[in-house]
Amino acid sequence: MKFKILLITISLFTISISLYAKPVADSVGVKNNDGKKMILFKVKAKDTYYSIGRRYDVKPETLMKFNGSKKATLSIGAIVEVPTDQPYHKPKAKEEAATETKKEKKARIAREEEAARAEKKHKQKEETQDAAAAEQTEKVPERMVQQQTVQQVQQPVQQNNAPPVQYKVSAGETLYAISKRFNTSVDDITKLNNLTSTTLVPGQVLMVRSGVQTPPPTPVITNDTPVAQRASTMVAPAMDSSSADHRLNANRFGLYEKSEKGVATWIDDPSLDPTKKLVLHRYAPIGTVIKITNPMTNRTTFAKVVGRFADSEATRDVIIVMTKNVADSLGALDKRFHVNITYGSPNE
Repeated sequence: MKFKILLITISLFTISISLYAKPVADSVGVKNNDGKKMILFKVKAKDTYYSIGRRYDVKPETLMKFNGSKKATLSIGAIVEVPTDQPYHKPKAKEEAATETKKEKKARIAREEEAARAEKKHKQKEETQDAAAAEQTEKVPERMVQQQTVQQVQQPVQQNNAPPVQYKVSAGETLYAISKRFNTSVDDITKLNNLTSTTLVPGQVLMVRSGVQTPPPTPVITNDTPVAQRASTMVAPAMDSSSADHRLNANRFGLYEKSEKGVATWIDDPSLDPTKKLVLHRYAPIGTVIKITNPMTNRTTFAKVVGRFADSEATRDVIIVMTKNVADSLGALDKRFHVNITYGSPNE
């Protein structure tokens, strides 16, 4: 009998040791308590501070004080925080997730920086191309004017031996217009009448010969040269030669260079395409390409004469009227501004 009791006692003792040897599983979870592991235990039926303390080797008084409880009784389902001296280790899955997030953030920042560098490089490339295109645009009209001058010089001029006739000047007519009417030249009319000025008076009688001179060639038009849809029909009165600086000494090719300084203005006219570089001048031949410089901005552009303009409130005291496109190319800030213009002509 004693042997059986001893055997049962040994068996129970062995079972108790095996139970206490196994690590106690956490009830709900754990969290960090100043670097120490804190167990969250969910109260079940018949659980007390004493049983929980024995389970986790913590004194019941410590549990009650830590949880701020004054009663020894517990409610089923309540969560009891059990402090331990074991160090708290962050779950490996969360560490990997945090590491992955940092990697993704670093990769995203790198992608954004690379995109910003690529955009900046593309913008610099576009600015370089625009500058090169603008420079090429400025050079094309210069080559065009040179080519036009060479063609005009190469045109053969036939001797005019026709007898002169009398012609009465009408209001607003110029020597150039009369020379075109009789297919002759301004120089021939000037010499024939011993004129010392290009200014004509209405009713003045001139001796004019009908000539067979080859008319001046049409200027070479490129994509950069504006083309008028139709010329203006406004006619201006003759302009006094004292209002412009004319250099009437012809070069060895018989060409004249004319320069003027004065006020320019731009207008919105249905007959002028505002997107093209077109101008109106008092007496420059239609089709002439004029070089225009704004001395305030030191910017230069070229525009084509497509008609005349008459004096009005908007064009008072101006030497040239232009489209908005020309004014923008010159960097004009006001409606009226000072300009220097230069152009060549085989006559006058």
